Amino acid sequence: MRESAEPVDMMSEPARGHLAMLLFSALVAGSFALGAQVANLVSPVAFTAVRFVLATALVGIAIMVRGRVTGSSLAAPWRYLVLGGIFALYFVLMFEGLKTASPVSTSAVFTLTPALSALFGWFLLRQRTTPRIALALALGAAGALWVIFRADPMAIVKLNIGHGEKIFFLGSIAHAFYTPLVRRLNRGESALVFSFWTMVAGSALLWAYGWAEIAATAWREMPAVVWVTLGYTAFFASAVTFVLLQYATLRLPASKVMAYTYLTPSWVVVWQLFLGQPVPSLLVCSGIGLTVTALLLLLKDGDAMPARTPAK
Repeated sequence: MRESAEPVDMMSEPARGHLAMLLFSALVAGSFALGAQVANLVSPVAFTAVRFVLATALVGIAIMVRGRVTGSSLAAPWRYLVLGGIFALYFVLMFEGLKTASPVSTSAVFTLTPALSALFGWFLLRQRTTPRIALALALGAAGALWVIFRADPMAIVKLNIGHGEKIFFLGSIAHAFYTPLVRRLNRGESALVFSFWTMVAGSALLWAYGWAEIAATAWREMPAVVWVTLGYTAFFASAVTFVLLQYATLRLPASKVMAYTYLTPSWVVVWQLFLGQPVPSLLVCSGIGLTVTALLLLLKDGDAMPARTPAK
């Protein structure tokens, strides 16, 4: 009786992309919950700069182990400066917004990115939106706005949006633009290598811009929660999510990749419970329910595979 030389891989490329984004949403939620506890203890620019360096080192070690860096990956290095700058901006604005906004409402702002990503996806890649996806995006946006306005109809009428939410909305625009731009600028590099050079560029830009704030930060006097959050965000919410996002973006349409952000508020509630923090009211949670419904609608639609096979 002959044995198979290699196990049969039953998971399709789109399925791999979906699994990557499921993990991505859970890890990103942790950065909101932990970030809210340190946002007022350290400069967002200084924190993000150190975080990027640590994350870059971790991905660099992974690449050295695999030995898959080639000179061709450095072709057109301006690509990494553009992408690294956009993602660095997102993270800085996220922590700036968390100074005054709750992690749940901030994560709700993050769920507006699928609609923005679909718009940028059409502009950059001519990816079309089906009626089902359009309905899902509308439901997700409605649920997000319900949470952002704290389930208060009068706040909606008056457009009473918190300062932190306004700041992070700008970061969410950057994140939404980043997603389809990865596919536009990728030239066949693997997700790991592409992520590494993007983080190198982002680190360089952050240190060049925020050197004064980094030097002025009293790192030795920081409480333990800052170091725990720095470690988590550097490894899980930067290095790992960078790779997961790049990986999924090369296998799924931009709107589907960002659809998983709809799970973020739900994950944040779980994180809040784990950390012993207060959770939102049932009225606010009803808005979170709409975002989950939007995700389910998006996942029912057929997957459009990229024109080329992504590097593994």
